[in-house]
Amino acid sequence: MSTDSAAVPLITGGKTPADVTRDVCTPLERRPTALWWLGMLIAVTALGIGVASISYQIMVGIGTWGLNRTVGWGFDITNFVFWVGIGHAGTLISAVLLLFRQKWRTSINRSAEAMTIFAVICAALFPLIHMGRPWLAYWVFPYPNPRGPLWVNFRSALLWDVFAISTYFTISLVFWYVGLIPDLATVRDRATGRWRKRIFGTLSLGWSGTARNWSRYETACVLLAALATPLVVSVHSVVSSDFATAVIPGWHATLFPPYFVIGAIFSGFAMVLTLMLVARKVMNFEDYITRKHIEAICKVLVFTGTIVGLAYATEFFMSWYSGSGYERFVFLNRVAGPFSAAFGVMVLCNVITPQLLWFRAVRNNLLVVFIISLMVNLGMWFERFVIIVTSLSRDFLPSSWSGYVPTWIEVGALVGSFGLFFTCFLLFCRFVPAISMFEVKGVLEHKHSEEGA
Repeated sequence: MSTDSAAVPLITGGKTPADVTRDVCTPLERRPTALWWLGMLIAVTALGIGVASISYQIMVGIGTWGLNRTVGWGFDITNFVFWVGIGHAGTLISAVLLLFRQKWRTSINRSAEAMTIFAVICAALFPLIHMGRPWLAYWVFPYPNPRGPLWVNFRSALLWDVFAISTYFTISLVFWYVGLIPDLATVRDRATGRWRKRIFGTLSLGWSGTARNWSRYETACVLLAALATPLVVSVHSVVSSDFATAVIPGWHATLFPPYFVIGAIFSGFAMVLTLMLVARKVMNFEDYITRKHIEAICKVLVFTGTIVGLAYATEFFMSWYSGSGYERFVFLNRVAGPFSAAFGVMVLCNVITPQLLWFRAVRNNLLVVFIISLMVNLGMWFERFVIIVTSLSRDFLPSSWSGYVPTWIEVGALVGSFGLFFTCFLLFCRFVPAISMFEVKGVLEHKHSEEGA
């Protein structure tokens, strides 16, 4: 780390522990701002569009989608893989950086953990509606049933998704809630209304702040972090198996597990950066989500974006080196075929644009950083679309080739998933401390002890 970077404090404004408590709790205790209501109105409207679209699809059937015999996966699985990837940064920031004692995570880990939970909920929505009969979703779970010898197919990669996502969601939810307990107790102690005090008193599980409480709390956090860390690798590796275990050209590649994992971290950190830049401005958290935090996330984006670019190049090299005409055609079709525009957006947003973050002047311009984070989110969605649709639309037999045009129902479901995500995130910011108060106070104490030494 450079001397200039080390000299920049994690928390600015000369905050004391009392200041931290007041600044984080104030947005929960006052009336919502006009900006919060505007954001909620937009998010709920998008959610309503999604509910209407999915309800119509369930009533009429998945024939309302633009799928056909050749392209059996379209927007739905693209959105599924996209949202699973978004959820990876929360686990990485919360668990992996905790184990490595990275103190810059303290101001953003709470929101990143919440983002993980909401993104996984959005991801789980799409395989559910893809079934066509979502009310029979419980059939995918192996439990004693009256259907005789009819059991789930444990060799199916789609079933692996069920177990990976459910495990990922459970661990992430428990980790997030356990981390909230001390802050919920703080909100309980500051509450003035009877119902507010009772609700937060129940949620804080009788936390009293004794040495025994803190000892067991820290042990639980480390154990949960150790359990969650392998999920960063395993969950998206399992998702990549949906493709890598197939024989479709462009899919069956051993590169997919690491490629999907690093891409998920890349897209997840981009979403964290997008949300944090908005939150620091709307909630007046400039002293807590500082330029040092943004600088650290930008460096992660440069690192992961470079690896993603290397993965793209490796795919093209292996298609040429394999000597397979089918593989070569698939990748040439991505560049010059009917979906070449999607491929161009993917390369521009995921490979070229993040390289601008090498320059300090770019990293210091928050508007430019915000635009880059949005472009990365857009590019990673198009990456999943390119992988899925281009390989399916042009398979082994030219006689079976087909195009794909999404319908308004599919677009509405995509809009609805973003509506669900941002509705949940806005409610989280309104009713739960968005910054981990006790962890930020620990950074303050660390800083003060260094100055005293």
